[in-house]
Amino acid sequence: MIKIGYHASHEQFKPSTLLANVQLAEQAGFTAGSSSDHFHPWTNQQGESGFAWSWLGAAMQATSLTFGVVNAPGQRYHPAIIAQAAATLADMFPDRFWLAVGTGQSLNEHITGEKWPSKADRNARLKECVDIIRALWNGECVSHKGLVTVEEAILYSRPAVKPLIFGAAVTAKTAEWVGSWADGLLTISQPVEKLREVVDAFRRGGGEGKPMHLKVQLSYAETDEAALRGAHEQWRVNILPNNVLTELRMPDQFDAASQFVSEDEIVSMINVSSDPARHLAWLTDYLDLGFELLTLHNVNRDQQRFIDSFGKSVLPELLKTA
Repeated sequence: MIKIGYHASHEQFKPSTLLANVQLAEQAGFTAGSSSDHFHPWTNQQGESGFAWSWLGAAMQATSLTFGVVNAPGQRYHPAIIAQAAATLADMFPDRFWLAVGTGQSLNEHITGEKWPSKADRNARLKECVDIIRALWNGECVSHKGLVTVEEAILYSRPAVKPLIFGAAVTAKTAEWVGSWADGLLTISQPVEKLREVVDAFRRGGGEGKPMHLKVQLSYAETDEAALRGAHEQWRVNILPNNVLTELRMPDQFDAASQFVSEDEIVSMINVSSDPARHLAWLTDYLDLGFELLTLHNVNRDQQRFIDSFGKSVLPELLKTA
């Protein structure tokens, strides 16, 4: 069954505002939600960064939506704590929570004072964390010494149904690796041909038949000019290459690095339009690639207009295929 989600961007809005937004989104016809999980925002202009795990309990109690969160276990979060947090949500809200895991960004993880590892070590650390989380969910007594350390951990409160663990991947290379161990794929929107490469790589790596989720980066506003202006103000940093996004340490560094991002670069990576029909066409193309969940992230600040308009003219058309 196809689901259309609303993305709660903690980097951009206060937790209280996001809670109201997901309630409005459910009323408008959105059938899922997702949450970012940052310690710092990407830029000082965004200016927020609430604690996702506190917020998720409130959001899931306040709505009947399914929810997922993108998390980077291994440095800022110990994997045993993530196993416990996810298990608690899955017990309270059966079949409504999924966990996506990735290798993270220095922006959030450097706060521990530990060395920021190489990409290869971050991959290895992530796989260790996933194995630890699954073992704890299975009721095992876990001791592990590697890139992370666990000593005699037992998870006593476990859900009847374990959450799915999605692997977060942007590149085809990472997607192929993720296909070998994850329950599903989470990726972000990019030009369709590039996205098709990611999907094919995931399936080739072992992901054939597994669920795939797509976070869609879009900017919808009253006019095309307002949509482009809002995207450039709030989300231009995310046009930077992935190896830059993972390595910079502070929001002011991202502000400096993104100051020369052009409008042409924005529209190459973010779906910018004031026309709901144009957005519907883009989203339909994504569904044709085999995604079962599209989570829509309107990257500008005009959330009310986006929720209302998409609820009236976009979601009903998309969900006809559900």
